[in-house]
Amino acid sequence: MAARRDGRQADAPTFIEQARRRQLIECTIDLISTKGHPSTSLSAIAEQAGLSKAAVLYHFASKDNLTRAALAHVLEEFTAYVGERVAAAQDPRAAVVAYVRAMVGYQGENRRHVRVITEMLLDDHGGTRLKTPGSHDTAGRWQALADLLAAGQEAGHFRPFDPTTVSLAVGGAIDGVISHWLAHPDLDLNAAADELVTFTLHAIDRT
Repeated sequence: MAARRDGRQADAPTFIEQARRRQLIECTIDLISTKGHPSTSLSAIAEQAGLSKAAVLYHFASKDNLTRAALAHVLEEFTAYVGERVAAAQDPRAAVVAYVRAMVGYQGENRRHVRVITEMLLDDHGGTRLKTPGSHDTAGRWQALADLLAAGQEAGHFRPFDPTTVSLAVGGAIDGVISHWLAHPDLDLNAAADELVTFTLHAIDRT
C-alpha cells in the first residue's frame, strides 16, 4: 500500500471522509431507531444527511454495508462503556455487579442504540426471537460475563457452577428486562438493575 506525501496511506480516508462516514452512521442509527430497519432506505439516509444517494454510495457501497457499520458502531460503543466500568471495579464480585449495572445503564441511556440492535438482530417486534438461532451472545456479551465469573471462581469468591450457563441465565434476565422496558418505558430501570444485581449475586455467591 503506497504512502502519500502527507503520511497517509493512499486509500486511507481523509478527515473529511471520516467525518462524513460518522454523519451517515448517525443518520442511519436515527432512522433505524425511529422507522425500523426495513424502512430505512439509502434515499432516506441521503435525505436525512442532506446528501445525494450517489454521495452515500461513495462512502458505503450498499445499504447493507452502511447498516452493518451502524450496528458495529453501536456495539463498539456499548462494549467500551461496559468495559470501562468493569475495569474500574476493585475485585471480581464488584466487577460482576458493575457489569450488570453497566449493561442496564447503557441501554437506559441509549434507547436509539437498543432499537438498532433489536431491529437488526431480532426477528420480531417483541424483541425475543433471534434472526440467527444460537446467536444469543451478541458481540461476546455473555462470554465476557462468563470470563468474569470464572475469574471470580478461581479467586475463591464464588461458588462452583458452570460460568457459561450462569452467564446466559443472567444475560437472558437482562435482555428480558430491557425488552419489557422498550414496550413499557415507565419501568424503573434503576430499580430493575438493583433487582438484577440481587438476582445475580444470589446465583453466584457462596452461601
